[in-house]
Amino acid sequence: MRIAVVEDNASVAAAVVAALSTCGHEADWLSRGADVLERHAAFDAILLDLGLPDRDGLEVLSDIRAVSTVPVVVLTARGDENSVVQGLRGGADDYIVKPVRLRELVARIDAVVRRTRLAPAVEDVIVVGALEFDPRARQVTVGGDSVELTKKEFGILSVLVRQADTAVSRQSIIEEVWGGNYVVVTRALDVHIAGLRTKIGPDPRIETIRGFGYRLVAA
Repeated sequence: MRIAVVEDNASVAAAVVAALSTCGHEADWLSRGADVLERHAAFDAILLDLGLPDRDGLEVLSDIRAVSTVPVVVLTARGDENSVVQGLRGGADDYIVKPVRLRELVARIDAVVRRTRLAPAVEDVIVVGALEFDPRARQVTVGGDSVELTKKEFGILSVLVRQADTAVSRQSIIEEVWGGNYVVVTRALDVHIAGLRTKIGPDPRIETIRGFGYRLVAA
Protein backbone atom coordinates (compact mmCIF):
# COMPACT_ATOMS: atom_id res chain seq x y z
CA MET A 1 0.00 0.00 0.00
CA ARG A 2 1.33 3.45 -0.92
CA ILE A 3 0.77 6.17 1.67
CA ALA A 4 1.43 9.91 1.49
CA VAL A 5 2.86 11.31 4.74
CA VAL A 6 2.04 15.02 4.55
CA GLU A 7 4.07 16.54 7.37
CA ASP A 8 6.30 19.62 7.59
CA ASN A 9 8.37 18.33 10.54
CA ALA A 10 11.22 16.26 9.10
CA SER A 11 11.87 14.22 12.25
CA VAL A 12 8.20 13.30 12.69
CA ALA A 13 7.90 12.42 9.02
CA ALA A 14 11.02 10.23 9.15
CA ALA A 15 9.68 8.28 12.15
CA VAL A 16 6.30 7.72 10.51
CA VAL A 17 7.81 6.72 7.15
CA ALA A 18 10.10 4.25 8.92
CA ALA A 19 7.19 2.73 10.87
CA LEU A 20 5.09 2.34 7.73
CA SER A 21 8.00 0.85 5.79
CA THR A 22 8.66 -1.67 8.57
CA CYS A 23 5.06 -2.83 8.19
CA GLY A 24 5.49 -3.36 4.46
CA HIS A 25 4.00 -0.12 3.16
CA GLU A 26 5.52 2.31 0.68
CA ALA A 27 5.52 5.79 2.24
CA ASP A 28 6.28 9.09 0.48
CA TRP A 29 7.05 12.20 2.50
CA LEU A 30 5.40 15.40 1.24
CA SER A 31 5.92 18.63 3.16
CA ARG A 32 3.35 20.88 1.46
CA GLY A 33 -0.37 20.76 0.86
CA ALA A 34 0.11 21.64 -2.79
CA ASP A 35 2.20 18.51 -3.28
CA VAL A 36 -0.48 16.11 -2.07
CA LEU A 37 -3.18 17.91 -4.07
CA GLU A 38 -1.13 17.36 -7.21
CA ARG A 39 -0.35 13.71 -6.47
CA HIS A 40 -3.30 12.41 -4.40
CA ALA A 41 -4.39 9.95 -7.10
CA ALA A 42 -1.11 8.07 -6.73
CA PHE A 43 -1.80 7.02 -3.14
CA ASP A 44 -3.94 4.42 -1.39
CA ALA A 45 -4.17 6.59 1.74
CA ILE A 46 -3.08 10.01 2.99
CA LEU A 47 -1.76 10.87 6.45
CA LEU A 48 -2.35 14.60 6.76
CA ASP A 49 -0.89 17.13 9.21
CA LEU A 50 -2.89 20.35 9.60
CA GLY A 51 0.01 22.74 10.28
CA LEU A 52 1.47 22.90 6.78
CA PRO A 53 3.72 25.74 5.56
CA ASP A 54 1.76 26.69 2.44
CA ARG A 55 -1.90 26.03 3.38
CA ASP A 56 -4.01 25.05 6.33
CA GLY A 57 -4.53 21.29 6.40
CA LEU A 58 -8.29 21.60 6.76
CA GLU A 59 -8.39 23.50 3.47
CA VAL A 60 -6.27 20.80 1.87
CA LEU A 61 -8.66 18.15 3.21
CA SER A 62 -11.63 20.03 1.73
CA ASP A 63 -9.93 20.22 -1.66
CA ILE A 64 -9.09 16.52 -1.59
CA ARG A 65 -12.66 15.59 -0.73
CA ALA A 66 -13.97 17.71 -3.60
CA VAL A 67 -12.26 15.38 -6.07
CA SER A 68 -11.43 12.10 -4.32
CA THR A 69 -12.61 9.51 -1.80
CA VAL A 70 -9.05 8.41 -0.96
CA PRO A 71 -8.83 7.55 2.78
CA VAL A 72 -7.45 10.48 4.79
CA VAL A 73 -6.20 10.19 8.37
CA VAL A 74 -5.47 13.50 10.09
CA LEU A 75 -2.42 13.45 12.41
CA THR A 76 -2.01 16.78 14.14
CA ALA A 77 -1.18 18.60 17.35
CA ARG A 78 -4.57 20.37 17.19
CA GLY A 79 -6.65 18.63 19.80
CA ASP A 80 -9.28 21.32 20.43
CA GLU A 81 -12.88 20.31 19.89
CA ASN A 82 -13.48 22.76 17.05
CA SER A 83 -10.58 21.37 14.99
CA VAL A 84 -11.67 17.78 15.62
CA VAL A 85 -15.23 18.58 14.57
CA GLN A 86 -14.06 20.43 11.46
CA GLY A 87 -11.78 17.58 10.49
CA LEU A 88 -14.40 14.88 10.88
CA ARG A 89 -17.14 16.87 9.18
CA GLY A 90 -14.69 17.84 6.46
CA GLY A 91 -14.30 14.21 5.46
CA ALA A 92 -11.40 12.81 7.51
CA ASP A 93 -11.70 9.07 8.03
CA ASP A 94 -9.87 9.32 11.33
CA TYR A 95 -8.51 12.16 13.47
CA ILE A 96 -5.48 11.47 15.66
CA VAL A 97 -3.89 13.96 18.05
CA LYS A 98 -0.12 13.91 18.52
CA PRO A 99 1.75 12.33 20.16
CA VAL A 100 0.68 8.87 19.05
CA ARG A 101 2.27 5.45 19.35
CA LEU A 102 3.58 4.48 15.92
CA ARG A 103 2.24 0.93 16.00
CA GLU A 104 -1.23 2.24 16.85
CA LEU A 105 -0.96 4.81 14.05
CA VAL A 106 -0.11 2.13 11.48
CA ALA A 107 -2.94 -0.09 12.74
CA ARG A 108 -5.48 2.71 12.43
CA ILE A 109 -4.36 3.58 8.90
CA ASP A 110 -4.67 -0.10 7.94
CA ALA A 111 -8.16 -0.26 9.48
CA VAL A 112 -9.34 2.83 7.59
CA VAL A 113 -8.12 1.47 4.25
CA ARG A 114 -9.58 -1.97 4.94
CA ARG A 115 -13.02 -0.51 5.64
CA THR A 116 -12.84 1.70 2.56
CA ARG A 117 -12.09 -1.27 0.32
CA LEU A 118 -15.07 -3.29 1.53
CA ALA A 119 -17.71 -3.26 -1.19
CA PRO A 120 -20.96 -1.80 0.14
CA ALA A 121 -24.17 -3.76 -0.32
CA VAL A 122 -26.24 -2.51 -3.23
CA GLU A 123 -29.81 -1.77 -2.25
CA ASP A 124 -32.87 -0.07 -3.68
CA VAL A 125 -33.87 3.47 -2.76
CA ILE A 126 -35.20 3.62 0.81
CA VAL A 127 -37.83 6.18 1.81
CA VAL A 128 -38.35 7.30 5.40
CA GLY A 129 -40.67 10.26 5.81
CA ALA A 130 -39.51 13.06 3.50
CA LEU A 131 -36.09 11.44 3.06
CA GLU A 132 -35.02 9.32 0.10
CA PHE A 133 -31.79 7.35 0.51
CA ASP A 134 -30.17 6.00 -2.67
CA PRO A 135 -27.17 3.77 -1.82
CA ARG A 136 -26.41 3.03 -5.48
CA ALA A 137 -25.92 6.69 -6.39
CA ARG A 138 -24.85 7.62 -2.84
CA GLN A 139 -27.45 10.38 -2.90
CA VAL A 140 -29.78 11.66 -0.20
CA THR A 141 -32.72 13.99 -0.72
CA VAL A 142 -35.17 15.50 1.75
CA GLY A 143 -38.41 16.86 0.33
CA GLY A 144 -36.84 16.57 -3.12
CA ASP A 145 -33.81 18.69 -2.21
CA SER A 146 -30.36 17.15 -2.39
CA VAL A 147 -28.46 16.89 0.91
CA GLU A 148 -24.66 16.83 0.92
CA LEU A 149 -23.26 14.45 3.53
CA THR A 150 -19.73 13.56 4.57
CA LYS A 151 -18.66 9.95 4.13
CA LYS A 152 -19.13 9.20 7.83
CA GLU A 153 -22.55 10.92 7.93
CA PHE A 154 -23.63 8.84 4.93
CA GLY A 155 -22.44 5.65 6.63
CA ILE A 156 -24.28 6.42 9.86
CA LEU A 157 -27.45 7.35 8.00
CA SER A 158 -27.19 4.12 6.02
CA VAL A 159 -27.26 2.12 9.26
CA LEU A 160 -30.23 4.07 10.63
CA VAL A 161 -32.20 4.05 7.36
CA ARG A 162 -31.86 0.30 6.91
CA GLN A 163 -33.22 -0.16 10.43
CA ALA A 164 -35.79 2.67 10.42
CA ASP A 165 -38.17 2.70 13.41
CA THR A 166 -35.78 0.36 15.23
CA ALA A 167 -33.50 1.25 18.14
CA VAL A 168 -29.88 0.94 16.99
CA SER A 169 -27.13 0.78 19.58
CA ARG A 170 -24.18 3.17 19.53
CA GLN A 171 -21.84 0.19 19.50
CA SER A 172 -23.42 -1.37 16.40
CA ILE A 173 -23.18 1.96 14.53
CA ILE A 174 -19.53 2.37 15.52
CA GLU A 175 -18.71 -1.22 14.52
CA GLU A 176 -20.34 -0.88 11.10
CA VAL A 177 -19.10 2.61 10.23
CA TRP A 178 -15.69 2.66 11.94
CA GLY A 179 -14.89 -1.04 12.31
CA GLY A 180 -15.05 -3.41 15.27
CA ASN A 181 -11.56 -2.71 16.63
CA TYR A 182 -11.61 0.98 15.89
CA VAL A 183 -10.72 3.35 18.71
CA VAL A 184 -13.23 6.05 17.91
CA VAL A 185 -12.38 9.71 18.45
CA THR A 186 -14.11 10.96 21.60
CA ARG A 187 -17.66 12.01 20.81
CA ALA A 188 -17.11 11.51 17.08
CA LEU A 189 -20.41 9.68 16.69
CA ASP A 190 -22.26 12.43 18.54
CA VAL A 191 -20.63 15.05 16.31
CA HIS A 192 -21.81 13.27 13.16
CA ILE A 193 -25.31 12.67 14.55
CA ALA A 194 -25.59 16.40 15.29
CA GLY A 195 -24.51 17.16 11.73
CA LEU A 196 -27.09 14.75 10.32
CA ARG A 197 -29.88 16.28 12.39
CA THR A 198 -29.01 19.72 11.07
CA LYS A 199 -28.91 18.55 7.46
CA ILE A 200 -31.98 16.31 7.25
CA GLY A 201 -34.23 18.37 9.51
CA PRO A 202 -37.25 17.15 11.50
CA ASP A 203 -38.63 14.61 8.99
CA PRO A 204 -37.38 12.04 9.53
CA ARG A 205 -35.99 12.75 12.98
CA ILE A 206 -33.14 11.00 14.75
CA GLU A 207 -34.25 10.16 18.27
CA THR A 208 -31.73 9.65 21.07
CA ILE A 209 -32.37 6.58 23.20
CA ARG A 210 -30.59 7.47 26.40
CA GLY A 211 -27.99 4.95 27.44
CA PHE A 212 -28.42 2.90 24.25
CA GLY A 213 -28.27 4.63 20.89
CA TYR A 214 -30.50 6.17 18.22
CA ARG A 215 -33.63 5.56 16.14
CA LEU A 216 -34.69 7.10 12.82
CA VAL A 217 -38.43 7.73 12.60
CA ALA A 218 -40.71 9.58 10.18
CA ALA A 219 -42.38 12.66 11.63
